[in-house]
Amino acid sequence: MKVHKPDQIPAQPVNAPLFTGGPVTRQTLLTPEASKDFNLGIVNFSPGARNKMHTHSSDQVLFVTAGKGIIATETEQQVIVPGDVVHIPSEEKHWHGATHDSAFSHIALTAKGSTTTQVEK
Repeated sequence: MKVHKPDQIPAQPVNAPLFTGGPVTRQTLLTPEASKDFNLGIVNFSPGARNKMHTHSSDQVLFVTAGKGIIATETEQQVIVPGDVVHIPSEEKHWHGATHDSAFSHIALTAKGSTTTQVEK
């Protein structure tokens, strides 16, 4: 057993083409060597930052931990706040990020080996 303390895990800048609108950082809660079944990390969005429309090859679960964010599919968009848990089925096109007036953080859980495909330019 190991206890992970997010406030002791450095936030690393994410400079991937998947993100837009402002700075985004990531804190890896479990390294690839630590879990044989899933990926787990915190993603921190500055106000207005989001990822572009994308899919995952596995289901994704988001646990909102701070701020106010948006989760959107091709047909709907919802505001999400701390305590909300979002389940995104595999291959569903979606994006998520901060509102323009609030930073936003969530813990993201996907299956180990899951791939992300960006579908928005």
